[in-house]
Amino acid sequence: GDARVRGQTGVVSERRGSYPFIDFRLLNNTALSGEVGTKKKVKRLLSFQRYFHASRLLRGIVPQASLYLLDEDYLGQARHMLSKVGMWDFDIFLFDRLTNGNSLVTLLCHLFNVHGLIHHFQLDMVTLHRFFVMVQEDYHSQNPYHNAVHAADVTQAMHCYLREPKLANFLTPSDIMLGLLAAAAHDVDHPGVNQPFLIKTKHHLASLYQNVSVLENHHWRSTIGMLRESRLLAHLPKEVTQDIEQQLGSLILATDINRQNEFLIRLKSHLDNQDLRLEDAQDRHFMLQIALKCADICNPCRVWDLSKQWSERVCEEFYRQGDLEQKFELEISPLCNQQKDTVPSIQIGFMTYIVEPLFERWAQFTGNTPLSENMLNHLRRNKAKWRSLLHKQHSSSRSNDHSGQVTGSQEQTLNEEETP
Repeated sequence: GDARVRGQTGVVSERRGSYPFIDFRLLNNTALSGEVGTKKKVKRLLSFQRYFHASRLLRGIVPQASLYLLDEDYLGQARHMLSKVGMWDFDIFLFDRLTNGNSLVTLLCHLFNVHGLIHHFQLDMVTLHRFFVMVQEDYHSQNPYHNAVHAADVTQAMHCYLREPKLANFLTPSDIMLGLLAAAAHDVDHPGVNQPFLIKTKHHLASLYQNVSVLENHHWRSTIGMLRESRLLAHLPKEVTQDIEQQLGSLILATDINRQNEFLIRLKSHLDNQDLRLEDAQDRHFMLQIALKCADICNPCRVWDLSKQWSERVCEEFYRQGDLEQKFELEISPLCNQQKDTVPSIQIGFMTYIVEPLFERWAQFTGNTPLSENMLNHLRRNKAKWRSLLHKQHSSSRSNDHSGQVTGSQEQTLNEEETP
């Protein structure tokens, strides 16, 4: 694969690695040709130009003679949405359309400004924007779920969590910047398949990271590579940038779902013993890890219309992996068999075993704030809706069975799905 060392020795940023076992164009349709490279440069330039146009409007400076009336209308709506960026019903899909697919860049520029990070860290605005564009472009737009819109959604959720009084009263500018950067980059360059897939196809990333938090390590190292390439933090002391890089890694690695119980047990212990001291950097960092974990899997806690879209997208990505595995005669991974694993059954299991335990503890930490109560209410309502849809699916299948259209093995599959 194309692995390049950027900056200091020891940190490798793998960009667009190869898949030795599979025709990799199936996973990434971007051919590494000069033509595409040129198009990407043009696209980046256009994004850059759009930003300067947008920034003038966001500052309230309307161009005297602009030909982009439609663009201004859309930007006006986007600006209005940004004024409500702390609301839990924020529609990231609409925002992405209004920003012409630049939701992550636009959101980050706004949040870095709102939180005073640009001034505090003396960041160069052009360099900052260039870095955000690099991050956004390093997501794979062809992924139904793990794309830049998901990153923007997680970033918006993280912004909401950073404003929770229990946390906000203790956060430093460094904490806030780390939280937003980790949220924005936590899935960068995600290939649209999971870790077990990379391991069984002997992907070079699995070898590089010895089958441990493979994707999360890659997201972190890719982020550091882009940070160094952009020279966004080059004006800060070396020990400060090294600390930022390490903490970014600690945050992004916490999103590994295989470490869920580890974090839950530790959080439960802190809450039961009431020994969290948010004056201490170590405890604040732990709660930032928890906040990022919540933001990463908060889809079931959104309003139904948004939550349902995310559920369908993530299952579509699972099914695509299952189709790949079937094509190459590999064992189909759990949740990836479209014939057996339905969207309702996947979501009910996910909510029950992963989401509910984490968000109940988060609500306990925040002190059952309006946001926490709102999220838990959405979670319960959404779970009830998925149960209703699952029941309808089973009823429909059983009615088909009476007309001889469902086989015994299919009926057994349905029964298995009833007990996630």
